[in-house]
Order: sequence, then C-alpha cells, then structure tokens
Amino acid sequence: MLKRSRPYSGSPARAGMNAILEGTMPTLTPVKKAVLPAAGLGTRFLPATKAIPKEMLPVADKPLIQYAAEEAVASGIDTLVIVTGRGKAVIEDHFDFNPELEGALAGKGKKDLEKMVREIANMARVCYTRQKQPLGLGHAVLMAREMIGEEPFAVMLPDDMIRSEVPCLEQLLRVYRATGGAVVAAKEVPPAMVSAYGIFAAEPVKDRQWKGRLFRVRDVVEKPKPAQAPSRLAVIGRYVLLPEIFDFLEKTRTGAAGEIQLTDGMRELAHRRPMYAYLFEGTRYDAGDKLGFLQATVEMALKNPQLGPSFREYLRTLPIRRKR
Repeated sequence: MLKRSRPYSGSPARAGMNAILEGTMPTLTPVKKAVLPAAGLGTRFLPATKAIPKEMLPVADKPLIQYAAEEAVASGIDTLVIVTGRGKAVIEDHFDFNPELEGALAGKGKKDLEKMVREIANMARVCYTRQKQPLGLGHAVLMAREMIGEEPFAVMLPDDMIRSEVPCLEQLLRVYRATGGAVVAAKEVPPAMVSAYGIFAAEPVKDRQWKGRLFRVRDVVEKPKPAQAPSRLAVIGRYVLLPEIFDFLEKTRTGAAGEIQLTDGMRELAHRRPMYAYLFEGTRYDAGDKLGFLQATVEMALKNPQLGPSFREYLRTLPIRRKR
C-alpha cells in the first residue's frame, strides 16, 4: 500500500473551471510538442547496440521509438523533438522519406508496404537536436528548449513502452486540461524496487472523476532507500511539463554521477506550481532492460494480427518447464 498523507480536498477540475469562468485563469495553451530523449549509449544492450541505437531495436515489427511516436500522435501531438547523439543518424533516416525504397516497393506491387513506409515519414513534424555529452535526462530535455519555446510540452521516454486502450499521454493531457498543472505518469512499485525510481511524496486528490488515481505532488525523491521512501508511487517515463522547468534545469548542478536529473527540475517546479501524479491505466514494459524488452516483444507479437496466431502456436510447442 502507498503511504498516504492527508487527502488533497480541492477539486482540480472544479477549481480550474471556476477560475476560467471568473476570468482569473488564462485559457490553457494546448500541448502540441513532445520531447523524445534518444541520446543514451544503450550499454545494457551491448553488443547489439554497438552500432545500432537502442531506440531502433525492433519490438515485434516496429522499432522501439516508433511506439512512442505513435502514442504521441494518437494523443494530439503534432511536433516531435527527438534528442539524439553521436551514432543516432539512423533514427533520422527512419522518420524521413525514402524514395528509393518506396519506388522499389511500388515496382513490385507492394502497395501496402509502400503506404506504411510513407506514413512513418508523414506521421508528424519531426525535429532533432543533439546532446553532445551524456549529462543525464534533465540535460537532454534542456537541449530541446529552443524548439519548445514558452509552451507546455510532453516528454516521452521510448524505454518505457506502454500499452493501453487510451494512450498514456492522452490520459495525462486530460489531467492537464482539467487542472492546468504539470502531470507525470505514476505506477505503484514493490518496496524493494523504490530505489530504482524517482518516488513521489504526494496526497490523493478527493474527486470522484479521477477514481483515486490522481495525486497532488509535494516532492520527488530520486532513488531513495526503501526506509526513506515517502511512498511507493514511482515516476514513469511520461510527463506533461510547464516551460518554467527549463529555468530550473539550467540552474541545476550535476550530481555525483556528473548528470543533471529531470527529477531535480520537477522538484523545483512542484514547489512553485501545481504538479500531479497520475496512476495511468495500462501495461508498462521497461524496454530499457533486457527482460522487459523480451516481455514487450513477446506480448506485442502475440497481439499482432499477422504474427499473433502463428506465434502463439509456436510458443505452445516449446518444452518450457518450471525448475523444481
């Protein structure tokens, strides 16, 4: 169970609507841009990632980063800002047009494949910026500042692959539209796992429409020991952030690992502006981990209309036995 402090009794949706009606709250700027950090070295997947970006490793029939891009577009995002680094040019090629490939597919009468390849390039406006040094997630997000400007924006970590009926980012955007505050995806984790995550200190919001899933964030603690963790409510890689966070990230000092953590900027933002954690509905795979990546691959293959039936039959033939 979560360690819950006293409930946050205000209704963010009602308060936001009243403020708009009373003329005290400006009309919210819609979130139309998403930052996808993709500059990491992918060392946990070596040797596979020696020459191939981790974000381009296939999960069933799509590269990992495409799942995040499709979720963004399905949530109403029209501009993707991908933060790359050395050796990541193949990501740019993936989201670009390929006339030679399209021509070859057309010449062979493979119209469906030709259409699919073109749709990848057409799905959104895609911009790129480089993180020249591996200085952490907060630094990677800071690299997108000029492209984001003074707008609220989303951050989506391709490593966190989320399967849900309503796109996870869209779930967060619904909270943003109701409250005007920053929103971060959250998941309850076992006590032994809290030291692997940023952990929220948060109070449940008492409002029926959120069904106990919404929390007002008071603080964020990066990878605490289980005894010091304020809750078991963990940060998951989907964020809707306000542009003020760039100022906080710019002033953040590097930590012991020589990195600027996004959670440090989030803490400052939460101390000054409303921030919420939302227990999203769906299944999350930690595709930055080998086991999580394999789990995602198997489950996405099983749900694929073309691959699923045959793959399921194949799995039934495997001599899988439990160890005694």
